[in-house]
Amino acid sequence: MERGGEQVPYFLVSKEGLPLDGSTPTLLYGYGGFEISLTPSYSAGIGAAWLEKGHAYVQANIRGGGEYGPRWHQAALKEKRSKAYEDFEAVARDLISRGVTSPAKLGCQGGSNGGLLTGNMLARPTAGSTLFGAIVCQVPLLDMRRFHKLLAGASWMGEYGDPDTDDWSFLQRYSPYHNLDEATAYPPILVTTSTRDDRVHPGHARKLVSKLLDLGKGPSTFYYENIEGGHGGAANNKQRAFMSTLAYSFLEQTLAGKNRGE
Repeated sequence: MERGGEQVPYFLVSKEGLPLDGSTPTLLYGYGGFEISLTPSYSAGIGAAWLEKGHAYVQANIRGGGEYGPRWHQAALKEKRSKAYEDFEAVARDLISRGVTSPAKLGCQGGSNGGLLTGNMLARPTAGSTLFGAIVCQVPLLDMRRFHKLLAGASWMGEYGDPDTDDWSFLQRYSPYHNLDEATAYPPILVTTSTRDDRVHPGHARKLVSKLLDLGKGPSTFYYENIEGGHGGAANNKQRAFMSTLAYSFLEQTLAGKNRGE
């Protein structure tokens, strides 16, 4: 698809014979930062937990990543960060306009910098419930006013900017914690983190969830904090399986309307 004259690729995976009537629960995944490339790969977990149920999975190659080299990464640095979020929204709209899915059936997922991405999909007025029926936000950055004072955050100022300078004028525009408001109807969100995350402080996730609760968004806000696991969110395969099951169960219930036992 195209966003502002820029071609933004994405990969769509589903069972053969996908109906183009907007009825398919679809999960959109992205990262868009630090020149990291998302390329197609085999995932037994996604296959068993999502695709085998007849759902669709989409991987977006938004700006900020490294899929097209340094230019692609630099296009979404610092004050240009919104380009990554605009690209992700554009992919979502393309999926909807093509009939692959609908806002009520479309979810998004991301972790770490991808958690900042999905946090923005919650907070941005051009996304939220207008594009998504559910959001999974994992080990996320969410408070861009203080990210550089927590754990490894200072090392990311080259990517985001320095909030103690005039950079705050653009950083605040993509700081999810600072852009929530009581009047907005937000889609259901699952926020997960680890008490022992040594890269992104769990305070980011805790603060966002606390603010959502203060704004009266409790019924649509879900939170899980694993006491182990570091930045990966899980310390062993059993915990990883649990965290994955937690996310897919949340998405199944919100996007496919299925509860346990159905």
